[in-house]
Amino acid sequence: MFLGLDFGTSAVKALLVDGAQSIVGSATVPLSVQRPAPGYSEQDTEAWWQALLDAVDTLAREHPSALAAVEGIGLSGQMHGAVLLDKAGTVLRPAILWNDVRSGAECAKLERSFPALGLVTGNIAMPGFTAPKLLWVRKHEPAVFARIGTVLLPKAYIRYRLTGEMIEEMSDASGTLWLDVGARDWSDDVLAATGLSRDAMPRLVEGNAQAGTLDAALAARWRMAHRPVLAGGAGDNAAGAIGLSAIRPGDAFVSLGTSGVLFATTERFRPWPQAAVHAFCHAIPETWHQMGVTLSAAASLAWWAGVTGRTEAELLRELGTPKADGTALFLPYLGGERTPHNDSNVRGAFTGLSYAADRPGLTQAVLEGVAFSLRDCLDALAASGTRIKQADVIGGGSRSRAWITIIASALGIPLNRLADGETGAAFGAARLARMAVTGEAPAVVCTPPARAETILPDPALADAYAGRIARYRELYARGGL
Repeated sequence: MFLGLDFGTSAVKALLVDGAQSIVGSATVPLSVQRPAPGYSEQDTEAWWQALLDAVDTLAREHPSALAAVEGIGLSGQMHGAVLLDKAGTVLRPAILWNDVRSGAECAKLERSFPALGLVTGNIAMPGFTAPKLLWVRKHEPAVFARIGTVLLPKAYIRYRLTGEMIEEMSDASGTLWLDVGARDWSDDVLAATGLSRDAMPRLVEGNAQAGTLDAALAARWRMAHRPVLAGGAGDNAAGAIGLSAIRPGDAFVSLGTSGVLFATTERFRPWPQAAVHAFCHAIPETWHQMGVTLSAAASLAWWAGVTGRTEAELLRELGTPKADGTALFLPYLGGERTPHNDSNVRGAFTGLSYAADRPGLTQAVLEGVAFSLRDCLDALAASGTRIKQADVIGGGSRSRAWITIIASALGIPLNRLADGETGAAFGAARLARMAVTGEAPAVVCTPPARAETILPDPALADAYAGRIARYRELYARGGL
Protein backbone atom coordinates (compact mmCIF):
# COMPACT_ATOMS: atom_id res chain seq x y z
CA MET A 1 0.00 0.00 0.00
CA PHE A 2 1.29 3.48 -0.89
CA LEU A 3 0.28 6.99 0.16
CA GLY A 4 0.45 10.01 -2.14
CA LEU A 5 0.29 13.48 -0.58
CA ASP A 6 -0.24 16.52 -2.79
CA PHE A 7 0.16 20.02 -1.36
CA GLY A 8 -1.63 22.39 -3.70
CA THR A 9 -2.35 26.07 -3.22
CA SER A 10 -6.03 25.47 -2.48
CA ALA A 11 -5.99 22.06 -0.80
CA VAL A 12 -4.02 19.13 0.57
CA LYS A 13 -4.96 15.77 -0.91
CA ALA A 14 -4.07 12.36 0.51
CA LEU A 15 -4.52 9.29 -1.70
CA LEU A 16 -4.18 5.60 -0.78
CA VAL A 17 -3.11 3.34 -3.67
CA ASP A 18 -2.76 -0.43 -3.49
CA GLY A 19 -0.32 -2.75 -5.24
CA ALA A 20 -2.60 -3.04 -8.27
CA GLN A 21 -2.59 0.78 -8.57
CA SER A 22 -6.25 1.00 -7.60
CA ILE A 23 -7.50 3.85 -5.44
CA VAL A 24 -8.44 2.65 -1.97
CA GLY A 25 -9.34 5.98 -0.39
CA SER A 26 -8.76 9.71 -0.50
CA ALA A 27 -9.19 12.78 1.65
CA THR A 28 -8.96 16.47 0.79
CA VAL A 29 -8.62 19.41 3.18
CA PRO A 30 -8.94 23.00 1.85
CA LEU A 31 -6.34 25.73 2.31
CA SER A 32 -6.62 29.51 2.14
CA VAL A 33 -4.22 32.13 0.77
CA GLN A 34 -3.37 35.39 2.49
CA ARG A 35 -2.81 38.54 0.42
CA PRO A 36 -1.48 41.19 2.85
CA ALA A 37 -0.71 43.67 0.04
CA PRO A 38 -1.41 43.96 -3.71
CA GLY A 39 0.59 41.34 -5.59
CA TYR A 40 1.41 39.40 -2.42
CA SER A 41 0.43 35.74 -1.95
CA GLU A 42 1.37 33.90 1.24
CA GLN A 43 0.39 30.88 3.30
CA ASP A 44 0.94 29.82 6.89
CA THR A 45 3.14 26.73 6.95
CA GLU A 46 1.40 25.53 10.10
CA ALA A 47 -1.88 25.47 8.14
CA TRP A 48 -0.23 23.05 5.68
CA TRP A 49 0.80 20.80 8.53
CA GLN A 50 -2.62 20.80 10.19
CA ALA A 51 -4.27 20.09 6.84
CA LEU A 52 -1.93 17.14 6.32
CA LEU A 53 -2.75 15.74 9.76
CA ASP A 54 -6.48 16.18 9.13
CA ALA A 55 -6.27 14.44 5.73
CA VAL A 56 -4.30 11.43 6.96
CA ASP A 57 -6.35 11.23 10.16
CA THR A 58 -9.42 10.95 7.92
CA LEU A 59 -7.85 8.02 6.06
CA ALA A 60 -6.95 6.44 9.40
CA ARG A 61 -10.63 6.56 10.43
CA GLU A 62 -12.09 5.46 7.10
CA HIS A 63 -9.43 2.98 5.93
CA PRO A 64 -7.50 1.92 9.03
CA SER A 65 -6.18 -1.40 7.74
CA ALA A 66 -5.09 0.06 4.40
CA LEU A 67 -3.29 2.98 6.03
CA ALA A 68 -1.63 0.61 8.50
CA ALA A 69 -0.18 -1.32 5.54
CA VAL A 70 1.47 1.71 3.88
CA GLU A 71 5.07 0.98 2.92
CA GLY A 72 5.94 4.21 1.12
CA ILE A 73 4.86 7.84 1.03
CA GLY A 74 5.30 10.18 -1.94
CA LEU A 75 5.02 13.96 -1.90
CA SER A 76 4.04 16.40 -4.60
CA GLY A 77 3.17 20.03 -4.31
CA GLN A 78 2.99 23.60 -5.45
CA MET A 79 6.36 24.72 -6.77
CA HIS A 80 8.52 27.81 -6.21
CA GLY A 81 7.28 28.76 -2.73
CA ALA A 82 9.87 30.05 -0.25
CA VAL A 83 9.85 28.62 3.27
CA LEU A 84 12.56 30.32 5.34
CA LEU A 85 13.90 28.55 8.42
CA ASP A 86 16.50 29.59 10.95
CA LYS A 87 19.36 27.32 12.01
CA ALA A 88 17.11 25.65 14.59
CA GLY A 89 14.52 24.78 11.93
CA THR A 90 11.99 27.40 13.04
CA VAL A 91 9.94 29.11 10.32
CA LEU A 92 10.84 32.81 10.11
CA ARG A 93 7.87 34.20 8.16
CA PRO A 94 4.83 33.04 6.13
CA ALA A 95 5.71 31.19 2.94
CA ILE A 96 5.84 33.35 -0.20
CA LEU A 97 3.97 31.46 -2.93
CA TRP A 98 4.42 30.79 -6.65
CA ASN A 99 1.80 33.38 -7.65
CA ASP A 100 3.34 36.21 -5.60
CA VAL A 101 4.57 38.96 -7.94
CA ARG A 102 6.31 41.38 -5.57
CA SER A 103 9.83 40.59 -6.80
CA GLY A 104 9.74 41.99 -10.34
CA ALA A 105 12.59 44.44 -9.71
CA GLU A 106 14.66 41.66 -8.16
CA CYS A 107 14.17 39.52 -11.30
CA ALA A 108 15.71 42.28 -13.42
CA LYS A 109 18.58 42.61 -10.97
CA LEU A 110 19.29 38.87 -11.04
CA GLU A 111 19.28 38.81 -14.85
CA ARG A 112 21.78 41.69 -14.91
CA SER A 113 24.08 40.18 -12.31
CA PHE A 114 24.04 36.69 -13.85
CA PRO A 115 23.56 36.91 -17.65
CA ALA A 116 23.93 33.13 -18.14
CA LEU A 117 21.00 32.44 -15.80
CA GLY A 118 18.67 31.01 -18.44
CA LEU A 119 21.25 28.65 -19.90
CA VAL A 120 22.25 27.29 -16.48
CA THR A 121 18.86 27.10 -14.78
CA GLY A 122 16.71 26.55 -17.89
CA ASN A 123 14.56 29.57 -17.10
CA ILE A 124 14.52 33.32 -17.11
CA ALA A 125 13.94 35.13 -13.83
CA MET A 126 10.25 35.53 -13.03
CA PRO A 127 8.61 36.66 -9.78
CA GLY A 128 7.09 33.21 -9.40
CA PHE A 129 10.46 31.54 -8.90
CA THR A 130 12.13 31.20 -5.52
CA ALA A 131 15.44 33.01 -5.97
CA PRO A 132 13.95 36.48 -6.69
CA LYS A 133 11.84 36.13 -3.55
CA LEU A 134 15.02 35.81 -1.50
CA LEU A 135 16.46 38.93 -3.10
CA TRP A 136 13.27 40.73 -2.08
CA VAL A 137 13.58 39.46 1.49
CA ARG A 138 17.25 40.51 1.60
CA LYS A 139 16.29 44.05 0.58
CA HIS A 140 13.01 44.54 2.44
CA GLU A 141 13.37 42.22 5.45
CA PRO A 142 17.11 42.19 6.15
CA ALA A 143 16.68 41.00 9.74
CA VAL A 144 14.82 37.93 8.48
CA PHE A 145 17.38 37.31 5.74
CA ALA A 146 20.25 37.46 8.24
CA ARG A 147 18.67 34.64 10.29
CA ILE A 148 18.12 32.22 7.38
CA GLY A 149 19.59 28.80 7.96
CA THR A 150 17.79 26.86 5.21
CA VAL A 151 15.40 27.64 2.37
CA LEU A 152 12.87 24.91 1.61
CA LEU A 153 10.13 24.49 -0.96
CA PRO A 154 6.64 23.67 0.36
CA LYS A 155 6.79 19.90 0.05
CA ALA A 156 10.37 19.79 1.36
CA TYR A 157 9.14 21.60 4.46
CA ILE A 158 6.42 18.99 4.90
CA ARG A 159 9.05 16.26 4.49
CA TYR A 160 11.07 17.96 7.23
CA ARG A 161 8.04 17.82 9.53
CA LEU A 162 7.40 14.18 8.60
CA THR A 163 10.96 12.89 8.87
CA GLY A 164 13.21 15.52 10.47
CA GLU A 165 15.34 15.58 7.29
CA MET A 166 15.84 18.45 4.84
CA ILE A 167 15.78 16.84 1.38
CA GLU A 168 14.57 18.03 -2.03
CA GLU A 169 14.27 16.34 -5.40
CA MET A 170 15.25 17.49 -8.87
CA SER A 171 11.96 18.52 -10.48
CA ASP A 172 10.92 20.88 -7.68
CA ALA A 173 14.47 22.16 -7.22
CA SER A 174 14.45 23.12 -10.92
CA GLY A 175 11.84 25.76 -10.11
CA THR A 176 14.04 27.67 -7.67
CA LEU A 177 16.49 29.25 -10.20
CA TRP A 178 19.31 27.85 -8.02
CA LEU A 179 19.67 24.49 -9.78
CA ASP A 180 22.10 23.74 -12.60
CA VAL A 181 19.38 21.78 -14.40
CA GLY A 182 21.70 20.05 -16.86
CA ALA A 183 24.06 18.89 -14.09
CA ARG A 184 21.20 18.14 -11.64
CA ASP A 185 23.04 19.92 -8.83
CA TRP A 186 22.88 23.26 -7.02
CA SER A 187 24.67 26.08 -8.82
CA ASP A 188 27.13 27.77 -6.48
CA ASP A 189 27.34 30.76 -8.84
CA VAL A 190 23.58 31.47 -8.89
CA LEU A 191 23.34 30.96 -5.14
CA ALA A 192 26.13 33.47 -4.64
CA ALA A 193 24.29 35.95 -6.85
CA THR A 194 21.43 35.89 -4.33
CA GLY A 195 23.64 36.08 -1.25
CA LEU A 196 23.35 32.38 -0.36
CA SER A 197 25.43 29.22 -0.54
CA ARG A 198 24.60 25.54 -0.79
CA ASP A 199 24.78 25.41 3.01
CA ALA A 200 21.28 26.94 2.91
CA MET A 201 20.00 24.28 0.50
CA PRO A 202 18.57 20.83 1.30
CA ARG A 203 20.23 17.64 0.11
CA LEU A 204 19.19 16.60 -3.42
CA VAL A 205 17.82 13.22 -4.51
CA GLU A 206 15.92 11.88 -7.51
CA GLY A 207 12.14 11.75 -7.26
CA ASN A 208 11.96 7.95 -7.15
CA ALA A 209 14.78 7.62 -4.59
CA GLN A 210 14.37 7.06 -0.87
CA ALA A 211 14.34 10.36 1.04
CA GLY A 212 13.77 9.78 4.73
CA THR A 213 11.62 7.60 6.99
CA LEU A 214 8.39 8.63 8.67
CA ASP A 215 8.77 9.81 12.26
CA ALA A 216 8.00 7.05 14.75
CA ALA A 217 5.41 9.10 16.62
CA LEU A 218 3.47 9.79 13.41
CA ALA A 219 3.62 6.13 12.39
CA ALA A 220 2.18 5.28 15.80
CA ARG A 221 -0.51 7.97 15.49
CA TRP A 222 -1.73 6.37 12.26
CA ARG A 223 -1.24 2.80 13.59
CA MET A 224 1.14 1.87 10.77
CA ALA A 225 2.73 -1.57 10.92
CA HIS A 226 6.12 -0.17 9.95
CA ARG A 227 7.64 3.27 9.50
CA PRO A 228 7.13 3.99 5.78
CA VAL A 229 9.92 5.22 3.52
CA LEU A 230 9.41 8.59 1.84
CA ALA A 231 10.24 9.07 -1.83
CA GLY A 232 11.86 12.20 -3.21
CA GLY A 233 8.55 13.02 -4.88
CA ALA A 234 7.94 15.70 -7.50
CA GLY A 235 6.72 19.18 -8.23
CA ASP A 236 3.05 19.23 -9.16
CA ASN A 237 3.39 19.10 -12.94
CA ALA A 238 6.12 16.45 -12.91
CA ALA A 239 4.02 14.40 -10.47
CA GLY A 240 1.07 14.73 -12.83
CA ALA A 241 3.32 13.48 -15.63
CA ILE A 242 4.25 10.42 -13.57
CA GLY A 243 0.55 9.78 -13.01
CA LEU A 244 -0.07 10.05 -16.76
CA SER A 245 3.01 7.98 -17.69
CA ALA A 246 4.50 10.95 -19.56
CA ILE A 247 8.03 9.68 -18.95
CA ARG A 248 9.41 9.04 -22.45
CA PRO A 249 10.78 11.65 -24.86
CA GLY A 250 7.88 12.89 -26.96
CA ASP A 251 5.21 12.22 -24.33
CA ALA A 252 3.09 15.32 -23.83
CA PHE A 253 -0.03 16.61 -22.16
CA VAL A 254 -2.14 19.74 -21.89
CA SER A 255 -3.33 20.70 -18.43
CA LEU A 256 -6.45 22.86 -18.38
CA GLY A 257 -6.48 23.98 -14.79
CA THR A 258 -6.58 27.50 -13.37
CA SER A 259 -3.50 28.06 -15.50
CA GLY A 260 -2.75 26.14 -18.68
CA VAL A 261 0.35 24.01 -19.22
CA LEU A 262 1.77 22.33 -22.29
CA PHE A 263 4.16 19.69 -20.92
CA ALA A 264 6.65 17.70 -23.00
CA THR A 265 9.14 15.09 -21.78
CA THR A 266 12.64 15.46 -23.28
CA GLU A 267 15.67 13.21 -23.41
CA ARG A 268 18.05 15.99 -22.42
CA PHE A 269 18.21 19.44 -20.89
CA ARG A 270 16.89 21.79 -23.57
CA PRO A 271 16.79 25.40 -22.34
CA TRP A 272 14.89 27.99 -24.39
CA PRO A 273 14.62 30.99 -22.08
CA GLN A 274 14.20 33.54 -24.87
CA ALA A 275 10.57 32.43 -25.24
CA ALA A 276 9.91 31.90 -21.52
CA VAL A 277 9.89 28.12 -21.92
CA HIS A 278 10.54 26.27 -18.65
CA ALA A 279 13.19 23.54 -18.86
CA PHE A 280 13.19 21.38 -15.73
CA CYS A 281 14.48 18.06 -14.50
CA HIS A 282 11.84 15.34 -14.54
CA ALA A 283 11.11 13.36 -11.37
CA ILE A 284 12.99 10.31 -12.65
CA PRO A 285 16.73 10.07 -13.40
CA GLU A 286 18.32 11.17 -16.69
CA THR A 287 15.06 12.69 -17.93
CA TRP A 288 13.99 16.31 -18.34
CA HIS A 289 10.90 18.16 -19.46
CA GLN A 290 9.79 21.46 -20.92
CA MET A 291 6.67 23.47 -20.20
CA GLY A 292 4.92 26.33 -21.85
CA VAL A 293 2.57 28.09 -19.45
CA THR A 294 -0.42 30.34 -19.96
CA LEU A 295 -1.43 31.98 -16.71
CA SER A 296 -5.20 32.10 -17.20
CA ALA A 297 -6.80 29.01 -18.74
CA ALA A 298 -9.83 27.72 -16.82
CA ALA A 299 -9.51 30.94 -14.84
CA SER A 300 -10.54 32.84 -17.98
CA LEU A 301 -13.72 30.81 -18.31
CA ALA A 302 -14.42 31.22 -14.59
CA TRP A 303 -13.99 35.00 -14.96
CA TRP A 304 -16.39 35.08 -17.91
CA ALA A 305 -18.91 32.99 -15.97
CA GLY A 306 -18.77 35.52 -13.15
CA VAL A 307 -19.27 38.45 -15.52
CA THR A 308 -22.26 36.82 -17.24
CA GLY A 309 -23.86 35.47 -14.07
CA ARG A 310 -23.88 31.95 -15.51
CA THR A 311 -22.06 28.83 -14.39
CA GLU A 312 -19.26 27.50 -16.55
CA ALA A 313 -21.34 24.40 -17.32
CA GLU A 314 -24.26 26.56 -18.44
CA LEU A 315 -22.01 28.57 -20.75
CA LEU A 316 -20.58 25.43 -22.33
CA ARG A 317 -24.05 23.90 -22.83
CA GLU A 318 -25.26 27.13 -24.42
CA LEU A 319 -22.26 27.18 -26.77
CA GLY A 320 -22.84 23.72 -28.17
CA THR A 321 -20.71 22.92 -31.21
CA PRO A 322 -18.00 25.53 -31.95
CA LYS A 323 -18.56 27.54 -35.14
CA ALA A 324 -15.90 28.61 -37.63
CA ASP A 325 -17.43 31.98 -38.53
CA GLY A 326 -16.69 33.94 -35.36
CA THR A 327 -15.04 37.37 -35.49
CA ALA A 328 -14.50 38.16 -31.82
CA LEU A 329 -11.07 37.68 -30.29
CA PHE A 330 -10.23 37.31 -26.62
CA LEU A 331 -6.80 37.87 -25.14
CA PRO A 332 -6.59 35.78 -21.93
CA TYR A 333 -4.01 38.01 -20.26
CA LEU A 334 -6.14 38.71 -17.19
CA GLY A 335 -3.10 38.57 -14.90
CA GLY A 336 -0.23 38.89 -17.34
CA GLU A 337 1.30 36.13 -19.40
CA ARG A 338 4.23 33.75 -19.16
CA THR A 339 5.09 31.80 -22.35
CA PRO A 340 6.23 33.27 -24.69
CA HIS A 341 6.07 36.86 -23.42
CA ASN A 342 7.03 36.84 -19.72
CA ASP A 343 4.94 39.99 -19.34
CA SER A 344 3.28 40.54 -15.98
CA ASN A 345 1.81 43.88 -17.05
CA VAL A 346 -0.09 42.90 -20.20
CA ARG A 347 -3.86 42.66 -19.75
CA GLY A 348 -6.71 40.91 -21.51
CA ALA A 349 -9.28 42.22 -23.94
CA PHE A 350 -12.18 41.43 -26.25
CA THR A 351 -11.75 42.75 -29.78
CA GLY A 352 -13.61 42.35 -33.07
CA LEU A 353 -17.02 42.93 -31.49
CA SER A 354 -20.08 43.86 -33.54
CA TYR A 355 -23.83 44.09 -33.00
CA ALA A 356 -23.98 40.42 -33.91
CA ALA A 357 -21.88 39.43 -30.91
CA ASP A 358 -23.77 37.31 -28.39
CA ARG A 359 -22.94 35.38 -25.25
CA PRO A 360 -22.26 32.00 -26.96
CA GLY A 361 -19.97 33.70 -29.46
CA LEU A 362 -18.03 35.45 -26.71
CA THR A 363 -17.82 32.20 -24.74
CA GLN A 364 -16.25 30.60 -27.80
CA ALA A 365 -13.86 33.54 -28.09
CA VAL A 366 -12.74 32.99 -24.49
CA LEU A 367 -12.08 29.30 -25.15
CA GLU A 368 -10.24 30.19 -28.35
CA GLY A 369 -8.10 32.80 -26.64
CA VAL A 370 -6.78 30.16 -24.25
CA ALA A 371 -6.23 27.80 -27.19
CA PHE A 372 -4.26 30.45 -29.08
CA SER A 373 -2.13 31.04 -26.00
CA LEU A 374 -1.40 27.32 -25.92
CA ARG A 375 -0.50 27.52 -29.62
CA ASP A 376 2.09 30.14 -28.64
CA CYS A 377 3.46 27.57 -26.18
CA LEU A 378 3.50 24.84 -28.83
CA ASP A 379 5.42 27.03 -31.27
CA ALA A 380 7.88 28.11 -28.56
CA LEU A 381 8.64 24.48 -27.76
CA ALA A 382 8.98 23.67 -31.46
CA ALA A 383 11.51 26.48 -31.87
CA SER A 384 13.61 24.83 -29.16
CA GLY A 385 13.58 21.53 -31.05
CA THR A 386 10.70 19.80 -29.24
CA ARG A 387 8.03 18.55 -31.64
CA ILE A 388 4.72 17.40 -30.17
CA LYS A 389 2.68 15.04 -32.32
CA GLN A 390 -0.20 14.35 -29.92
CA ALA A 391 -1.07 15.03 -26.29
CA ASP A 392 -3.36 13.91 -23.50
CA VAL A 393 -5.62 16.49 -21.85
CA ILE A 394 -6.14 16.72 -18.09
CA GLY A 395 -7.62 19.23 -15.67
CA GLY A 396 -11.12 20.56 -15.14
CA GLY A 397 -11.34 21.99 -18.65
CA SER A 398 -10.81 18.54 -20.16
CA ARG A 399 -14.45 17.70 -19.37
CA SER A 400 -15.54 19.95 -22.27
CA ARG A 401 -15.35 18.18 -25.61
CA ALA A 402 -16.00 21.48 -27.38
CA TRP A 403 -12.98 23.10 -25.73
CA ILE A 404 -10.72 20.15 -26.59
CA THR A 405 -11.91 20.38 -30.21
CA ILE A 406 -11.02 24.07 -30.25
CA ILE A 407 -7.57 23.42 -28.79
CA ALA A 408 -6.85 20.49 -31.12
CA SER A 409 -7.80 22.69 -34.08
CA ALA A 410 -5.60 25.56 -32.85
CA LEU A 411 -2.62 23.28 -32.15
CA GLY A 412 -3.06 21.14 -35.25
CA ILE A 413 -2.53 17.87 -33.35
CA PRO A 414 -4.78 15.09 -32.00
CA LEU A 415 -5.72 15.37 -28.33
CA ASN A 416 -6.71 12.42 -26.15
CA ARG A 417 -9.46 12.53 -23.57
CA LEU A 418 -8.81 10.11 -20.73
CA ALA A 419 -11.23 7.55 -19.37
CA ASP A 420 -12.32 7.89 -15.77
CA GLY A 421 -9.44 7.20 -13.44
CA GLU A 422 -6.94 8.88 -11.15
CA THR A 423 -3.96 10.41 -12.92
CA GLY A 424 -3.27 13.49 -10.83
CA ALA A 425 -0.31 14.66 -8.79
CA ALA A 426 -1.19 12.65 -5.67
CA PHE A 427 -1.39 9.49 -7.79
CA GLY A 428 1.99 10.29 -9.35
CA ALA A 429 3.42 10.81 -5.88
CA ALA A 430 2.13 7.39 -4.82
CA ARG A 431 3.80 5.85 -7.87
CA LEU A 432 7.10 7.47 -6.89
CA ALA A 433 6.65 6.06 -3.39
CA ARG A 434 6.25 2.60 -4.86
CA MET A 435 9.43 2.96 -6.92
CA ALA A 436 11.35 4.13 -3.85
CA VAL A 437 10.24 1.07 -1.88
CA THR A 438 10.48 -1.63 -4.56
CA GLY A 439 13.24 -0.32 -6.82
CA GLU A 440 11.05 -1.01 -9.85
CA ALA A 441 11.87 0.85 -13.07
CA PRO A 442 9.66 3.81 -14.01
CA ALA A 443 8.48 2.04 -17.17
CA VAL A 444 7.17 -0.86 -15.07
CA VAL A 445 5.21 1.29 -12.63
CA CYS A 446 4.09 4.11 -14.92
CA THR A 447 1.56 2.33 -17.09
CA PRO A 448 -0.50 4.71 -19.27
CA PRO A 449 -4.12 5.51 -18.45
CA ALA A 450 -6.96 4.38 -20.68
CA ARG A 451 -8.03 6.91 -23.30
CA ALA A 452 -11.72 7.50 -23.83
CA GLU A 453 -11.36 9.05 -27.29
CA THR A 454 -9.00 10.91 -29.58
CA ILE A 455 -10.23 14.26 -30.86
CA LEU A 456 -8.80 15.38 -34.18
CA PRO A 457 -8.51 18.98 -35.40
CA ASP A 458 -11.71 20.20 -37.04
CA PRO A 459 -10.74 21.25 -40.61
CA ALA A 460 -13.17 24.20 -40.73
CA LEU A 461 -11.97 25.54 -37.38
CA ALA A 462 -8.31 24.97 -38.27
CA ASP A 463 -8.72 26.97 -41.49
CA ALA A 464 -10.44 29.82 -39.66
CA TYR A 465 -7.83 29.84 -36.92
CA ALA A 466 -4.90 30.36 -39.30
CA GLY A 467 -5.89 33.98 -39.80
CA ARG A 468 -7.31 34.49 -36.33
CA ILE A 469 -4.10 33.38 -34.59
CA ALA A 470 -2.15 35.85 -36.72
CA ARG A 471 -4.50 38.65 -35.59
CA TYR A 472 -4.20 37.48 -31.98
CA ARG A 473 -0.40 37.73 -32.15
CA GLU A 474 -0.47 41.06 -33.93
CA LEU A 475 -2.39 42.59 -31.03
CA TYR A 476 0.40 41.74 -28.61
CA ALA A 477 3.11 42.77 -31.08
CA ARG A 478 1.57 46.24 -31.24
CA GLY A 479 2.55 46.75 -27.63
CA GLY A 480 0.13 44.65 -25.63
CA LEU A 481 -2.97 45.81 -23.84
